[in-house]
Amino acid sequence: MTIDDKLKTALDENRLLILGTQVLFGFQFHAIFQDQFDQLSPVARALQCSGLTLLMLTVALLIAPSMEHRIVERGQNSPHVLGVARVLAGWALLPVSIALAFDMYVAMGQIIDPRWAILTGCLFFLIAVASWYLLAFALKKGERKMPERQSGGATPIDVRVNHLLTEARLIIPGAQALLGFQLVVTLTKAFSELPPESKIAHAVALCCLAVAVLFLMAPASLHRTGFNGENDPQFLKVGSWFVIAAPLPLALAIALDTYVAAGRAVESRSIAFGLAGAAIVVLLGTWYAYPIWRRTSAQ
Repeated sequence: MTIDDKLKTALDENRLLILGTQVLFGFQFHAIFQDQFDQLSPVARALQCSGLTLLMLTVALLIAPSMEHRIVERGQNSPHVLGVARVLAGWALLPVSIALAFDMYVAMGQIIDPRWAILTGCLFFLIAVASWYLLAFALKKGERKMPERQSGGATPIDVRVNHLLTEARLIIPGAQALLGFQLVVTLTKAFSELPPESKIAHAVALCCLAVAVLFLMAPASLHRTGFNGENDPQFLKVGSWFVIAAPLPLALAIALDTYVAAGRAVESRSIAFGLAGAAIVVLLGTWYAYPIWRRTSAQ
């Protein structure tokens, strides 16, 4: 396989992983505003809040390779981006496996004895680790050495446009999951009981996320209506800016709604502020600060 094919496969695999993550991500947010949530034990509520933070970390890791590709490599394919995608995808699965265990414990705790709920959570964690890590390491094969770039020099524009649209499709599921939560939760009784500052934070997050979704849909619309589906360098430039810009409001929306959800889950403004601050640092750090630093240092 050429480096173009390998990178396309890596991006498609990240799309698959983030689609699975978005289901749990949406559940974490939505469950906190359900009526029965108030009846959960403090431990279960803390686990829900922890799961939310873990899945936020997964989303950060899965989107990071696309930002490296856009900002550092300017859309050119390189072994560095391929390596980043492979390493971060591997690490991204660990917080998902822990969050899944937490969710299974909380859900099963409403159905069966708490001791069996703990066992169920542990069992699913072991299954995830075995199928995602142990089996992969057991079957791991050595990777063939690849040239720094393709023999033809710069990555062809058709390949670059294909990767650009793939990256937009990769990022948008997380935005869609959160947007669905933001819209539905405003109709719940729990939301009406939130303090005014939490409602304002949620409103700002809703606007930020709507902007992110619009930005991520723009390249496909622009490609079809403005350029008649032709792979033009001008489209590549404008589309790249949309894909680079979209994660910024997405990060703000995730951080703000982390504050809102955590505030309700643990009933502590200081913890909610801390988790929201951690979210914005992790998201902006992995999506913007580190890639911009690498691009600047490479010049």
